[in-house]
Amino acid sequence: MDREPLSDEKIPESVDPTDVYVADVTDETAVRNAMDGVYAVIHLAGDPRPEAPWDSVLRNNIDGTQQMFDAAVDAGVEKFAFASSNHAVGAYETTDRTPDMYRPHHEFRLDGTELPRPSNLYGVSKAAGETLGRYYHDHHDISVVNVRIGNLTQHHPPKEYERGQAMWLSYRDCAHLFECCIEADYDYEIVYGISDNDRKYYSIDRARAVLGYDPQDNSAEFTFEGEPLDEA
Repeated sequence: MDREPLSDEKIPESVDPTDVYVADVTDETAVRNAMDGVYAVIHLAGDPRPEAPWDSVLRNNIDGTQQMFDAAVDAGVEKFAFASSNHAVGAYETTDRTPDMYRPHHEFRLDGTELPRPSNLYGVSKAAGETLGRYYHDHHDISVVNVRIGNLTQHHPPKEYERGQAMWLSYRDCAHLFECCIEADYDYEIVYGISDNDRKYYSIDRARAVLGYDPQDNSAEFTFEGEPLDEA
């Protein structure tokens, strides 16, 4: 389900076009229709802007997520993967830790057991989504995994950006991680969504242990300028 029609190349051959819904995540009727017969949900919708204003994150990210959970529970969905964000814990990046925490061999790690510490209202909305997941798991027994996504880019890590390279998530690893969210067994989890970077301040141990996540990419395989080392 998406707010705008997907281009043909973005729809897998195995997906019937009649199963693709074009709707707003806050449209209750459309969301409930899309949930019919669904086993698992990967919820990526929302306003992704770090600078998004409160009225937008409230409607799209918080109310929209609650709408998704409610419809999922009523439809008997078994698993719900929520796309959270590094911004839900962005304020842990304090001036006394940065930029050293972005560099290899620095020992500071966030592992998902820490409390949210949002860096903006977008991060607040993602922390709220994680809490909604806790509620729906505890009261409705739906399996929920929150993936605090790092910096998602397709062909290479963010160029000349230490923070982005420390939290890089490649497209390949992202697809694999969410596939694990569908296939693994879990109750309620918070994991970090990054590749297996030498630079990292997010631990992926929980994602490995609970989901079977096995990332293949590493920002250290690229130069600081984003070029593959074997081509530099």
